[in-house]
Amino acid sequence: MPEQSPAVPLDEVDRRILVLLSEDSRRSQRALARELGMSAPAVRERIGRLERLGVIRGYGVRLDWSAAGYPMTVYLSISAVQGYQQGEIVKQIARMPEVEWLDIVTGGIDMLARLRVRDHAHLRQVLVEEIWKLEGVQRTETSLAIVEIEPRNLVAELLSEPPDDQE
Repeated sequence: MPEQSPAVPLDEVDRRILVLLSEDSRRSQRALARELGMSAPAVRERIGRLERLGVIRGYGVRLDWSAAGYPMTVYLSISAVQGYQQGEIVKQIARMPEVEWLDIVTGGIDMLARLRVRDHAHLRQVLVEEIWKLEGVQRTETSLAIVEIEPRNLVAELLSEPPDDQE
């Protein structure tokens, strides 16, 4: 399982670059440089540094999952058999193409997964033929999302201002 990365010190320029890229990751370095009042090579160096340090882990696309043929969002709570090594379950579930994310959590369950499926038949197939056949899975609970709220831009909300302890 991945280790938690150490915090990287971010200055105002780093935070502003991250916010601007979170709003539009296709924005050119030249456009970023104009908005920041910097040279394009300086922006390129900053972005490269943020990538090397692992702050920027990639660039992506936001899909309309319904238009792509996967309109159902499913949350799956998973409990492992007491004392069973969860790492193997995590590896196997994480490999399933329908799994959008998987977290190990505290509380009454061991794992929480978010899945994208085409319909109820597809969900049934994933549960019966894959999840429930995994050794070590004791119990699951399935919740269907009935309305999805547009995700917030947490990068912009959290990084627009320096943390209280850095002022």
